[in-house]
Amino acid sequence: MPEDATLLAFAGEAELISDDRPYIEAAETLGCEVAAVKAVAEVESRGDAFLPDGRPKILFERHIFSRTTRNAHDAGHGEISNPSPGGYKGGAAEYDRLAEAIKLDRAAALESASWGKFQIMGFNASTCGFRTVEDFVEAMCASEEAQLEAFVAFVKRNGLDRALRARDWAAFARGYNGPAFRKNKYDEKMAAAYRRHAQAAGTGFRVETVRDLQVALNFLGADAGDADGLMGPKTAAAIRRFQSECRLPETGQPTPALMQAVQAVYFALGGKEARGVV
Repeated sequence: MPEDATLLAFAGEAELISDDRPYIEAAETLGCEVAAVKAVAEVESRGDAFLPDGRPKILFERHIFSRTTRNAHDAGHGEISNPSPGGYKGGAAEYDRLAEAIKLDRAAALESASWGKFQIMGFNASTCGFRTVEDFVEAMCASEEAQLEAFVAFVKRNGLDRALRARDWAAFARGYNGPAFRKNKYDEKMAAAYRRHAQAAGTGFRVETVRDLQVALNFLGADAGDADGLMGPKTAAAIRRFQSECRLPETGQPTPALMQAVQAVYFALGGKEARGVV
């Protein structure tokens, strides 16, 4: 299938969301903050639902295609059918890869790409409430709002709304991106994106728990380790580094006063990336 045919096949209405109403409704359904929903979109697709030519943003996963077709096309088609992830070209070039896979097995090819603003894999079509992967792809081509609705359905069906409400980004990323989420630091990226969107909305990140403290200290460069909510040696060391820089007693304890001080420094930075602060 030539590239221009692929363009016509996947160029739908490409309607964008014009205001926050759909995000507010999505957040109400999930019981989370609008900033949390927007954070996922930012990390998954840099916030863009469509390419400039009107096609949904996609990423073709050759290892999924290989698995779905039971390795039937690995020999001679390693760039698009391979047990190992990779071969990404990015942007519109991902449709070239998709087109090659479609020649071999259309349904498997569509299932092996992640689609739209929230980069949901095609094989999750039924989880998102669609009868077939073709129906799913048609919706992904139609509008940003349809992509958002698919995201809400996926999160609810997989029980990830609790993690989103709690801003437990590690738990959310594990369920959304898979067990290797830490390799690409999805949890850290979502936490940072959430802070930006929350601040822009005038709500904001509050340092009220050990997990919040870990997230804030990591943002400040203190290296508190994984934001798991557990008070361990690495978190204590990060607290002491912060206390030393701020000329506070070096107790290493997550006291309310310490949390208040960390929060004050965080907001003083205006949500900007901090390098070398602590």
